[in-house]
Amino acid sequence: MTTLAPPPVPSVEEGRHRAVPPAASSRLRRMFTGAPEDPRWARPALWAILVLATVLYAWNLSSITGNTFYDAAVYSGTKSWKAFFFGALDSGSFITVDKPPFALWVMGLSARAFGYGTWQLMLPMVAVGTGSVALLYRMVKRDFGAVAGTIAALALTLTPITVAINRDTNPDPVLVFLMLLGAAALMKAVRTGRLMPLVWSGVAIGFAFNTKMMQAYVVLPAFFLVYVWAAKGSLGRRVRNLAVGTVALVVSSAWWMVVVDLIPASSRPYIGGSTDNTVWDLVIGYNGFGRIFGASSSVGSQGNGASFGGEAGLYRLFNSIMGGQISWLIPFALIALVGGLVLRGRAPRTDARRAALMLWGGWFVLHYLTFALAEGTFHPYYVTAMAPGVAALAGIGAVMLYRAFREGSAAKWGWVLPASIAVSTVWAVVLLQRVSGSGTLYTVAEVVAGVAGAVAVIGLLLGRFTKRQRLTGIAALAAVVALLAGPAAYSASAATSSTNGTNPTAGPSTGGMGGGGGMGGGQRPSGNGGPGGGTSGSTDSGSSSGSGNQSTGRPPSGTGSATSESGTGAESKTAGGGGMGGESQVSSAMITYLKKHQDGATWLVAVATDQTASSIILESGQPVISMGGWSGSDNAMTLAKLKSLVKSGKLHYIVISDSGQGSSNSEIATWVKKNGTAVSTYSGLYRLDASDVG
Repeated sequence: MTTLAPPPVPSVEEGRHRAVPPAASSRLRRMFTGAPEDPRWARPALWAILVLATVLYAWNLSSITGNTFYDAAVYSGTKSWKAFFFGALDSGSFITVDKPPFALWVMGLSARAFGYGTWQLMLPMVAVGTGSVALLYRMVKRDFGAVAGTIAALALTLTPITVAINRDTNPDPVLVFLMLLGAAALMKAVRTGRLMPLVWSGVAIGFAFNTKMMQAYVVLPAFFLVYVWAAKGSLGRRVRNLAVGTVALVVSSAWWMVVVDLIPASSRPYIGGSTDNTVWDLVIGYNGFGRIFGASSSVGSQGNGASFGGEAGLYRLFNSIMGGQISWLIPFALIALVGGLVLRGRAPRTDARRAALMLWGGWFVLHYLTFALAEGTFHPYYVTAMAPGVAALAGIGAVMLYRAFREGSAAKWGWVLPASIAVSTVWAVVLLQRVSGSGTLYTVAEVVAGVAGAVAVIGLLLGRFTKRQRLTGIAALAAVVALLAGPAAYSASAATSSTNGTNPTAGPSTGGMGGGGGMGGGQRPSGNGGPGGGTSGSTDSGSSSGSGNQSTGRPPSGTGSATSESGTGAESKTAGGGGMGGESQVSSAMITYLKKHQDGATWLVAVATDQTASSIILESGQPVISMGGWSGSDNAMTLAKLKSLVKSGKLHYIVISDSGQGSSNSEIATWVKKNGTAVSTYSGLYRLDASDVG
């Protein structure tokens, strides 16, 4: 078994007097063979895992259906640097998406460099997904050895929800990678006592904040605790360094928000998801406390929260929707965390391995409680941020508990590893039995998990009793197979079937809302240059009771439609928003008509919601106004603003619905119907010209 002791860290003096750095050829060779002290199998195993991750995340790119909402914003950013900076949904910069733009910048730069299309948007997502695996391996290996690092990397690679989200254009893969960068820098600061790694940790989390706001801060309590407790140096020095690191965190988090809020509202897009057109309100409301407590400062934007992962409660991550996405290794991780802390209980304060256990344990526990108890809007793919903590604890626990099993007393540790494997195997079998009728893949995985788990437990006990180390080693390998057979089946399913772009999940449907795909994801970007490529957009009907597959291509021109979608996953013919919607579908024929009669206007048409607008943007390649944001309830459009746009010739067409009673929306609808000219061919479509504005 590989030693658990980390490689020695050279002192400052040794670093100063080191002779000549390794030659380039030597560094290149070590990239493939690993460090001299590593086992010969370690680096080839890592490369195999990285190849597996890349294949899972990039398999059959043409079938990947990204999130239409973000795809449209990325496309708009390729047409306008203003839209790029603000993260605007449309290139005319009327309204932003309801997230900060860093992930959009990453995809947008790829699209600007290589052209707009599926693989161009997916390239950075696959890269950061695979990069997260490599980074986790390096971190775990640094303190616990190659075996632990390999198991952790494999566990993260095969986490089903991670595979699903890394095949999508949601911002979560970028978020996870940045959080891991922050954790890596933090641990370097803990080991060395130096300030700059802590500063860089704060910067990384700050960029993560500019990817998905408050979710990036979930790990901060663990970061602070680990540094104050375990870093080298006096308490005063640690507190001072932490204060400086916090300043770096605040500056790197707030700079975009401050810049945007300082720009006059008339010179920038409306901040989607906010109630007062400020990023600050978006931070503390819609993307902050509203996610946790089920109420948002955004009027009507959250309500009690739409949960696509089941009811809030400690059991949520084990329910029929979430269980197969993330919970496979949670029992083992919990036992590993407790066992590991007990084993390191008398270590010095600065012990790096206990600090790592505190970091990954805090990462896991904080995310678990946040996601399990959150009463606001909750999607299954959010929990991919918890996956590194679970995977790291699995790798660390496998090594520490195995070593304690072999070297510790039978009374204290002889039962812990077999029991943890038995409990985790039973849970894996339960999860697979939930979907036993969904196909041969899951039936085979159930048999493999059950048999391998039994072999592992029996082999460990017999190996300890007979003192046969080889038998114990075989049993340990069987345990890895038992615990990863189920996740591997779900991951293979996610990689080989179409992913729902709006609410991606892995594996078969279990009948719950959001399971097996959930809400329809809308059309995907064209593989050959994006919108306007001779085909029309389509949104999936979105039934959440299906297998999670959806339309993966664009229908022939004239047959598609850019429709809106309801929060439950079923297709909705109303765009919502209290009278500003569009009860009738916005068909390809209507889009062709609008483009023909655009007459120099900046925006092709104004519709109620982001979902409808994003689909039209991707189909037409033209800016489209979303008057009400994601849910149709944002106050982005007022009657005065509408009149100004019409009078200046920037907007001629608006889609109005007869449904809804929202005050401002109803006022707009009434005015449009009174002063506009109905286009009789298309229900709900009105033409407005400067002469119609009194």
